[in-house]
Amino acid sequence: MRDLLQEIDEWGPEKVVCVSDARTGMRGVLVIDNTARGTGKGGTRMSPTVTVGEVARLARVMTWKWAAVDLFHGGAKAGIFADPDSPDKERIVRAFARRLADQIPASYVAGLDMGMTEHDAAIIQDELGDRGAAVGVPESLGGVPYDQLGVTGHGVAEAVDAALARQGRSVAGARVAVQGFGAVGAAAAKRLHELGAQLVALSTIDGSVHDPDGLDVPRWLDARAEFGDACVAKASAQQRIPRGEELLVDCDVLIPAAGQDVIDEAVAAGIRAGLVVEGANLPTTPEARRLLATREVTVVPDFIANAGGAIAAGFAMDARYSAFRPEPTAILRAVAERTRNNTVLVLDTAQADGVLPHQAALDLAKQRVRTAMQLRGRLPSIATA
Repeated sequence: MRDLLQEIDEWGPEKVVCVSDARTGMRGVLVIDNTARGTGKGGTRMSPTVTVGEVARLARVMTWKWAAVDLFHGGAKAGIFADPDSPDKERIVRAFARRLADQIPASYVAGLDMGMTEHDAAIIQDELGDRGAAVGVPESLGGVPYDQLGVTGHGVAEAVDAALARQGRSVAGARVAVQGFGAVGAAAAKRLHELGAQLVALSTIDGSVHDPDGLDVPRWLDARAEFGDACVAKASAQQRIPRGEELLVDCDVLIPAAGQDVIDEAVAAGIRAGLVVEGANLPTTPEARRLLATREVTVVPDFIANAGGAIAAGFAMDARYSAFRPEPTAILRAVAERTRNNTVLVLDTAQADGVLPHQAALDLAKQRVRTAMQLRGRLPSIATA
């Protein structure tokens, strides 16, 4: 918490709320970063290792992500310090919701993140007796099924296609490596396969596989559906490679879609892809991005490439109290259009201004947030970056 206090700046965070419950052992945190453009919205993650600083970093990412896609919601994130596989998970989630009843949904609308499921979102709604308390609930309960649509991965794939097209290259035949064959990575692989790309490497927490001649994407999607992360155990010995090597294989496009800070300077020095599209939040360090730039490797920033979930969540936010649901095809169209446009805009701006794409994206988001803050009287009109 002491370190977080040193990170407070003109943008936020506006509010950090720590809660606990002695009966369940629940401990949680809510960080509302900036609400100049609307009510705080961001996922709630559950992990025994989650930290206040981590949640605060992710809340700031949501501030920029909402602004980058030009949707009027504020940046926020929440975390529950618990094992998502705990048999007491429901009691913990209910305790978390109760302790934040004065914040949800007035200041924060809960969503899904690591360790949380549609069922958990429904529990939050039920505990607070408010359909507007959370998004991401099952479709049977009136939710918008954007997770089943794989919207984040779909958007990542569209960012890949747009970035390659900008370089005068086709996605058809492009060799792609995906770190993290979870919800985002698998959906990206599926969409890229539809577009004609060739998946040459993938990984899960259980291991990595590589085939320079291309992996059978439909077969791997089926294996993931049946075995989860353990699907890599079904690979032949010839395909298995050490964990982490999937980042370094010979390919055209690398999609880091797993954890934070997985690409540091040492890893960046060995990357052989010419294009890195960030599927995860914060997968590259600033030092790595600078090194990649000197090597003429293009990086599409996380809050541009993986904003599909946020775009779809915007539909869900609008539909919380409505009897009507948006058409899935309309959601996917919006994800593709906004992601592709933002990818090209950011890469063009970065080239024109002589800055890294992350800086160009950040400048775009900051300007939109700054304008909202000025309109609300939270910043003087002469404020600078």
